[in-house]
Amino acid sequence: MFDPTRPSGPKIIAIANQKGGVGKTTTAINFASALAEIGQKVLVVDLDPQGNASTGLGIMPEDRHATTYDLLLDDFPLADIICQTRQENLLLVPSTTDLSSADIELIANEKRSFLLHDALRQTDMDAFAFDFVLIDCPPSLNLLTVNAMVAAHSVLVPLQSEFFALEGLSQLMLTIREVRQSANPSLRIEGVVLTMYDSRNNLSQQVEMDARENLGDLVFKTVIPRNVRVSEAPSYAMPVLEYDTQSKGAIAYRALAREFLGKTETMTAA
Repeated sequence: MFDPTRPSGPKIIAIANQKGGVGKTTTAINFASALAEIGQKVLVVDLDPQGNASTGLGIMPEDRHATTYDLLLDDFPLADIICQTRQENLLLVPSTTDLSSADIELIANEKRSFLLHDALRQTDMDAFAFDFVLIDCPPSLNLLTVNAMVAAHSVLVPLQSEFFALEGLSQLMLTIREVRQSANPSLRIEGVVLTMYDSRNNLSQQVEMDARENLGDLVFKTVIPRNVRVSEAPSYAMPVLEYDTQSKGAIAYRALAREFLGKTETMTAA
C-alpha cells in the first residue's frame, strides 16, 4: 500500500508502552494476524527478550535458530532469520532471552541507536514485499525501544483501560519527542488503542473519556475488550483470530485492522 508521506518499502510501526501488562504483545500478535488475514503481507519483529510474540505466533524456542540478537549484533541477513508462521502473509523475526544482554552490548557501538533501522533496510528486504513491519518492543524505554523508534515510521500505543493509564503515557511521549529531535524527525504517533476494555466497568468508560478528551483523534474508535479467549490464545501458541475466530477479541482486532487501513488510505489520498 503506497503512502507518499513515507519512504518506499513497508511501513514500519513500533508497538510500544513502557508499562508492562497493557496488551502490547497481544496487540502486536493479533493486529498483525488481522492485517494478514485481509491480504496484507506483515512481518513481526520480536524485540522483547521474553520472546512472547514469537511463542504467540507458534515459533517455539527450539525453532528459533537465528533471532533479533543476530540481526542487531551479528549482522545476519534477514533472509536467514525470518520464519514463516502458520498463517499466510504473516512472518516473524523471533527473539530469545539472548536479547536481554543486548542493551549492555549496544552501549559500546557508535551506531547503537540505528542498528535496527539499518537491518530493516537491507537490500534483501525488497524481495519479501512486506506491506507492514510491526515491532513488538520490550516493556521499558531502553536502547532496544529507542532502536525501534529510530527504525519506525510511527508508534502504536496500547493503553490499558485502568487507573493511572494516561499518566504512564507522559514518559513515552517524551521519549518519542527526544527521538524526533535526535534521530528520526519524521516519527509520528500512529494512534492509541484502548485494551482490556470492560464496557460494564465505570473505570474503563472514564479512562476512555479521558483519553479521547486529551488525545482526540489519536485514539482509535475501536477498543479491544477484556476477553478470556484473547488471554487463552497464547497458551496454545496462536493468535486469537486462529484460536477462536468468532470471539469478541478476534472481531475487535479485525475491526482495528480495518480502521487502521482506512486511516492509512485517507492519509494517502489527502
